[in-house]
Amino acid sequence: MKHRIIVLGAGYTGAIAAGRLARRLHGDDVAITLVNAEPDFVERVRMHQLAAGQDLRPRPFVEMFAGSGVELRLAKVTGVDVDRRTVAVRDTNGGAEELGYDTLVYALGSSWNTQDVPGAAEHAHDIAGRPGALRLRERLAGLGAGQTVVVVGAGLTGLEAATEIADARPDLDIALAARGELGDGLSPKGRGHVWKVCGRLGITVHEHTSVTAVGTGSITTADGKEIPAAVTVWTTGFAVHPIARDTALEVTGTGRIVVDGTMRSVSHPDVYAIGDAAMAMGPADKPLRMSCATGTPAAWQAADTIAARLTGTKLPNTPLRYFNQCISLGRREGLIQYVTADDRSVRAALTGRTAALYKELVCKGAAWGVANPTIGLPVRRRRITSGLTAGGHITGEGAPAEGSAAEASA
Repeated sequence: MKHRIIVLGAGYTGAIAAGRLARRLHGDDVAITLVNAEPDFVERVRMHQLAAGQDLRPRPFVEMFAGSGVELRLAKVTGVDVDRRTVAVRDTNGGAEELGYDTLVYALGSSWNTQDVPGAAEHAHDIAGRPGALRLRERLAGLGAGQTVVVVGAGLTGLEAATEIADARPDLDIALAARGELGDGLSPKGRGHVWKVCGRLGITVHEHTSVTAVGTGSITTADGKEIPAAVTVWTTGFAVHPIARDTALEVTGTGRIVVDGTMRSVSHPDVYAIGDAAMAMGPADKPLRMSCATGTPAAWQAADTIAARLTGTKLPNTPLRYFNQCISLGRREGLIQYVTADDRSVRAALTGRTAALYKELVCKGAAWGVANPTIGLPVRRRRITSGLTAGGHITGEGAPAEGSAAEASA
């Protein structure tokens, strides 16, 4: 019987994990199924561009996984039973089905987080995924000159959204509401550049502004002030998919699955979690934030660990650390803020057109990495050698030894 591996979610991490597993394990021994609600790969790091009116290149999964051995199931995940090792799905026609697994890779990611602010869910727009970005795109297209767009949240997503919209629609009045100071966490050079770009684009910045309500034509702040907003864009953070919280998996208070250094669930050894869904520890024993920067190496780590445990080879050790924060500030400006391994800003930063080109290369590289999950390195599909039960569950482990992900797959 083939060992059944199911990957839930085909964002950056899920798609990479599925493709990498297919290149690590022999097709006669494993059946790899990738469950996703959409037929195309979504470049989530470009949703602000889509919302601002730009067209993105289609990336169909049927082309991406052609000949790889990965079976794509277009369906919405409705439940996971980790005790019975089953996943409940509903296909595009509404049909319900239950899929059994021997190893599960949970990569359902996250969506926008309204923070339970009254009116946010009803009146604000999000850019956490393609549906939200397309709704915002349509709404922005219908705005007339001089109307106001308020972006709530001045983190990296908020900065990119505000500057992208301002760059694409200079006829609109764009405002940015920041809970703290603009550029919190950036170096002095980085903050200075953000202020410079916002000034050039005519963006009004409201610092130390907490939004307590969202209406049809305005937002209300904690001090009772009303700020006009024909459109409100909500970028105050992300919330993970709620399914994990309803399982027997050990999760955090926010619903993220607690994993060890190999991205394996600490409570259920046949489950791995990657991307925004996982609570993994990084350098200085600090939790990794939700980001593509650490999501991709986490996907490598999980896929190579699963392959190693199934084939009896040594376990990989992929570094999960940060190098920089890449921020686009419209199409002509950018900021590359260099950081320590545990994501603290240092003095060095790259700005201007060069930084914009750098960010574009990073985005293109991330998409290329999904289609090329072994980053162009030679692949060897190994046969399963670990002991398996009649149901295909692992009873043996790969030899625990230090080594890189590349070494584990050599």
